[in-house]
Amino acid sequence: MSQSHQRASLPGCPSCEEPLEPGDRFCGACGYDLSAVPAPPGDRPTVAITVPAQSPGTPAAAPVEWPPASETDSTDRPAPTHRPADLPGVDSGGRPLSTADRTAVRFDEPDAPRAAAPAAPAAPDGASGDFELAAPDPRTAEHATAGAPAAGVKVCVACRSGHVDTDGYCENCGHAQPRERDHMEQELGGVAAVSDRGLRHHRNEDAFAVSCTALPDGSPAVVAIVCDGVSSASRPDEASAAAASAANESLLESLPRGAHPQQAMHEAILAASEAVNALAQEPRQALEHDQHRQENAPACTLVGAVMAGGLLVVGWVGDSRVYWVPEDRSNPPARLTEDDSWAAQMVAAGLMSEAEAYADERAHAITGWLGADAYELEPHTASFKPDRPGLVVVCTDGLWNYAEAAAEMAAAVPADACERPLHGAQVLVGHALDGGGHDNVTVALLPFAVAARGAGSA
Repeated sequence: MSQSHQRASLPGCPSCEEPLEPGDRFCGACGYDLSAVPAPPGDRPTVAITVPAQSPGTPAAAPVEWPPASETDSTDRPAPTHRPADLPGVDSGGRPLSTADRTAVRFDEPDAPRAAAPAAPAAPDGASGDFELAAPDPRTAEHATAGAPAAGVKVCVACRSGHVDTDGYCENCGHAQPRERDHMEQELGGVAAVSDRGLRHHRNEDAFAVSCTALPDGSPAVVAIVCDGVSSASRPDEASAAAASAANESLLESLPRGAHPQQAMHEAILAASEAVNALAQEPRQALEHDQHRQENAPACTLVGAVMAGGLLVVGWVGDSRVYWVPEDRSNPPARLTEDDSWAAQMVAAGLMSEAEAYADERAHAITGWLGADAYELEPHTASFKPDRPGLVVVCTDGLWNYAEAAAEMAAAVPADACERPLHGAQVLVGHALDGGGHDNVTVALLPFAVAARGAGSA
């Protein structure tokens, strides 16, 4: 194709669409070089669709014979519509479809059975299909039929379906399970206790033990022991549990033998100290190789109360406390223990007022505790003979930090705590949690009843 023929065939300028004259080499309007216009293709872009010619001797394809439609009835209703499964067919290999493959499902009949889905092909030996979940999918677990878990198997408290592994996590959703000691409650005839992890600590390092026994004359004796693990020491949770258990067992052994409650409390603190010392990882002889090996030995504080024979005996080492709250709130409450702490020493020495000492950042540094690295064990005991009914509050600093003064503690104690000690302990723990819950919280309540004059044992 020549250039002159190309230019003569252009209807207008490709740039400004100005009409062109045959033989123009440039556009008269915009000066566009018409020689730069590419030549049109030599063939047509349209592809003709033709039926391929049949080779000689090939029979012609038979026309499709559609099955005749059903005739209309007397009401002139149209013939029913055929569904795909109503017609015979073949698969991709040209074989007739089986009857099961052509089973029709009539959606206009809701009670008709649905065709079963074809089973998935079996995996070859030694191979598996999709990965199986370790536990049911939590998105569908709530719709599954709830069944009793197998013996010894813990079920997740979050998804209610997964199993809990030995590390305390759900194998299905990964949720960390609450530990048994995160929240504990116990109530006996004359005492109740509640312990909670709090809102800031990752575990509960407090422990308690409550029990009831009888003196040789048959009168009851009620025991409450509360221990607070020292967080800066190793295994503080084990230390508090060992101390509470050992002190409680010692009291249950000595009180029925007729030991004086105050002497029994002293011996119980010594027994608790021995139990905590036994938790030290290495004997003290190893100190000659490492002078600082015992600096992080397990340690805890202890406070306890015993009500027996009309007496109230308290014992302690550390900064956990005992408060007395009279049943008649018109009478003043009192704190029955003195802290083994830096603040208490400053107040006792007259160097600071109580308000100044407890406002100092060193206030809660304890000077006495149970543990292999304690400077010197000095169990404190005191005996009281209340002349009126009241409530004995035995608690760790996780509670009294939010009700330090005796009047503040009495205000936090519910009015019916003597009749409902467990409820009262729950309320006090809630008071600490509402205040911030910065520490573990443990409290035991012992209602103290005074026998009427002329009644009771001597």
